Amino acid sequence: MEKERDIEMEQEIDEILKFGKSGGGRSGIETLTIIGQIEGHYVLPEGQKATKYEHLIPMLVSAEENPETKGVLIILNTMGGDVEAGLALSEMIASMSKPTVTLCLGGGHSIGVPLSVSGKRTFIVPSATMTLHPVRISGTVVGAPQTYTYFADMQKRIVGFICRHSNANEDEIHSMMMRADMMATDVGTILEGHEAVECGLIDEIGGLDKALAALREMIGE
Repeated sequence: MEKERDIEMEQEIDEILKFGKSGGGRSGIETLTIIGQIEGHYVLPEGQKATKYEHLIPMLVSAEENPETKGVLIILNTMGGDVEAGLALSEMIASMSKPTVTLCLGGGHSIGVPLSVSGKRTFIVPSATMTLHPVRISGTVVGAPQTYTYFADMQKRIVGFICRHSNANEDEIHSMMMRADMMATDVGTILEGHEAVECGLIDEIGGLDKALAALREMIGE
């Protein structure tokens, strides 16, 4: 019996080191971390902290299917990244039937905003920030009207998701995305924790204690 516990502990430590994931254990709460940059269709260079969406997708499916998993806590500290990968993860989290709580620590920037609002309950610590800005791309861009139409459509999908899964107003979100006086060399808006709650993006100010308490309450219900 002791040997089996040691094996289970080694497996859990290995999962934490590889994927930033911990199993439900006795509590039935599984923890997933979304940190650094969201890696999508392209592999990021070495030396960058990244969350690979091909890792998270099967983890989310496993949590949904595992009868021992009662709820999922998603902890975020991300600068954003691949837009389609981030939106795909957001849709998966939002479509889970099990209780989900997101907790934004440090930052939930760019495509991290939809991820931050994707839980059934959402929390942010006071010192965390969230950056709203229009869809953008670096590198070679095909200079055709269809390219800009695609960007506009993608932005509409992102704003639509954010507003469906939060209490934020669509016009206000779009206005904050296009604001030109907030950032030195760009357009967009940086929101601190209490501002994210005031505009309806996030449900509540709170840290790990409140996030876990809310998740346990949802599990009990």
